Amino acid sequence: MNVLVVQHAWRPARLHIPWHSRDLIAQLRSFRSKSIMASLRWAFKCSSWQPDQSQWLLASSSIQPEEKHRIGQFVFTKDAKSSMAGRLLARKAIHESLKISWTDINLVRTDRGKPYLKNMDDIDKTTYPNFNFNASHHGDFAVLATEPALTCGVDVMKVVRPNQKMEDFFRNMKKQFTPHEWNTIMSAETQYQQLHRFYRYWCLKESYIKALGIGLGFDLQRAEFRLNTLELSTSSVAIDTELYLRDRQDKNWVFQEMLLDEDHYVAVALQLGPDRSSPCCPSFTILTPEQLLSSTHPMHPEDMDYWTSFASKQEAPNLPNRKPLEKD
Repeated sequence: MNVLVVQHAWRPARLHIPWHSRDLIAQLRSFRSKSIMASLRWAFKCSSWQPDQSQWLLASSSIQPEEKHRIGQFVFTKDAKSSMAGRLLARKAIHESLKISWTDINLVRTDRGKPYLKNMDDIDKTTYPNFNFNASHHGDFAVLATEPALTCGVDVMKVVRPNQKMEDFFRNMKKQFTPHEWNTIMSAETQYQQLHRFYRYWCLKESYIKALGIGLGFDLQRAEFRLNTLELSTSSVAIDTELYLRDRQDKNWVFQEMLLDEDHYVAVALQLGPDRSSPCCPSFTILTPEQLLSSTHPMHPEDMDYWTSFASKQEAPNLPNRKPLEKD
């Protein structure tokens, strides 16, 4: 398939757009500068973060008490770090984009668990008519996406070898996909490529569900994704995946996909407005621990017992080593 590559001066990432979707180019160019500023795509590599006492105390004192308590309940530091990073990414984005004081940010969750900013009245609605953010974490990364006007959902998935035979794993998971999706997965030449497509599809479905804010109970076969760019990369953003509901294409959604590294897929689901103008399409920026913590402001006193508890925990459960996947 012929592919058109568009280079934006404001962002080094390339957009892969098939010729049959060239109308998206004009839509991309029509967006105002405010969208560029508020459409954030951030990632943080939690597995590389080994917070010392000062970092963990600062982080834990800079989130809301209920979130601090929830994170403190994790058995392993791997999960605590991922959840903490997700919360800090959200607060940092809101603070820096909306210019709301860190201590005034009040994050709550819907009945289905989707976080949102409670004090929306503090937002300039002319610039941010429907400010949306969403975070996710899996594997080594936590990720965040924000939009000034569009509903968004983000998901990240690490490709991991299942703890059972590949044939059994695929047989058990087949029912979660439509026949078209499953054929696309199985058409890959190697099990390594099949597993990559499996996780890419799962990432797409999760991003869509998270944008809808409906959580568990959604029939994954209701939403069918058709891939036009079969192979993603770490240097470009693909926007040509199509959503079909009951065999009819739903053009109200755009999906932005890329790889954070060779094993982590990330997808952003965006519900378009009435004019169906496509959003800007930034690539993900990977933040350092210093950048993650740069805007934090303590909301309550430091808790040494909280650090002692964290420091005494194991990083992750002891699991048997899984045989690495063969690429060929």
